[in-house]
Amino acid sequence: MKFNPFLEKPKKLESIIMSWKDLAPKPYKKMESSPYTRVRCILMNGTEYEAVWFSHQFHRHSSDNDLRRMMALVRRSEQQQQKVIAGLKPVDENLLETTIGYEQLAVDLTAFLAQHVKDKHVKDALDFALLEDFDHLYRYSNLLESDMGAKAEDYVGDYTEITPGRPTISHHRHPYDSVKRPIDNKKADPFTKCAVSIITSAEQQTMNYYMNLGGFYKNQKGRELYTEIGMVEEQHVSQYGSLIDPNPSWFEMCLMHEYIECYLYYSMLCDESDTNVKKIWERFLEQEIAHLHASVENLRKYENKDWQEVIPEGSFPELIAFKSNTDYIRKILKNTVENTANREEYCNINDMPDNANFFKYQNKVNEKPDEEAGHVVIENHINQFGTDYRFEIKPNPVSDLQNRKKDNNTLGRVKTKK
Repeated sequence: MKFNPFLEKPKKLESIIMSWKDLAPKPYKKMESSPYTRVRCILMNGTEYEAVWFSHQFHRHSSDNDLRRMMALVRRSEQQQQKVIAGLKPVDENLLETTIGYEQLAVDLTAFLAQHVKDKHVKDALDFALLEDFDHLYRYSNLLESDMGAKAEDYVGDYTEITPGRPTISHHRHPYDSVKRPIDNKKADPFTKCAVSIITSAEQQTMNYYMNLGGFYKNQKGRELYTEIGMVEEQHVSQYGSLIDPNPSWFEMCLMHEYIECYLYYSMLCDESDTNVKKIWERFLEQEIAHLHASVENLRKYENKDWQEVIPEGSFPELIAFKSNTDYIRKILKNTVENTANREEYCNINDMPDNANFFKYQNKVNEKPDEEAGHVVIENHINQFGTDYRFEIKPNPVSDLQNRKKDNNTLGRVKTKK
């Protein structure tokens, strides 16, 4: 039987406020808990960040203090949830180790969503950025071994391969090429509507993490890598955010936010293997149901609309589940590694006109390609260990990416000579 949060009896908002003790949870165990427990915590941290900042923006676009008080009460609860989730990270997990989790989330969440969305334009966007986050995981993993002597395979388990994707140097595109066509909520299926918002908040969390913490890395080469990949995450957030339907009202968007939070907490609850963390997802699902019903009341009070006019089918679509996507990623890598973005579309780099904005932007930011941070990190690792670091089930499906003694910094960026 499918779960419909609109049919659940909500708790009163005042009753779900937590104490300081509640805000100090028992962290998961860095090397013992499932890698996907770390991933789920990062996803839900980003989800709560999005919820809080959407609420602040809504608050700043209203002059009705009764409404703003209601929103402040819900927002305080969302803030508490975020603090609990942030506290699940162990104190002995450092910035770079957490980063491996961020990129594993980006890879496996994107791959899962891409395999289930029905909208081809959305799927194309997911498949495109998937190869870029996949390469980011490879760059950070090489930095991890160079700087810490640690192997990223111990953090991702045997779920996610670590091998080059579309080289990071090729990700840098003109801002115009990050703007895509939005979906139409009235026509889109429920899963796709959820997916575009979920991936936007997940990538936004990654962008914010690299923006705010990258400058605290312990050496210059690492700081420069965070800067570079942080700029790519800005592109991803712009790309995914442009897919979201911009037409709903503030109240309708608020309802959708709360519904997606319920959907995600229910998904995490059903997917979680850590008993302690599972209890937190269960508790927060109850709290989000209360938030959702408050949003229903506001929609009815201020716009005279019922929730069914915004979300016709209240039962959750297929739940998010984390699993290995190795075969799917290999297929996308083999078939689309040379793709780039061209305004609303995607095309092979060899089909781009020589005067395209992509090449103009590349010539600006990659004036000296051999000095690009992602390339330097791999070359430094090769100089230190003799080869790059990888965790593969078999050789990379792209022949140009199989050389472990030389990093490829032209694929997907420079036209192939014919």
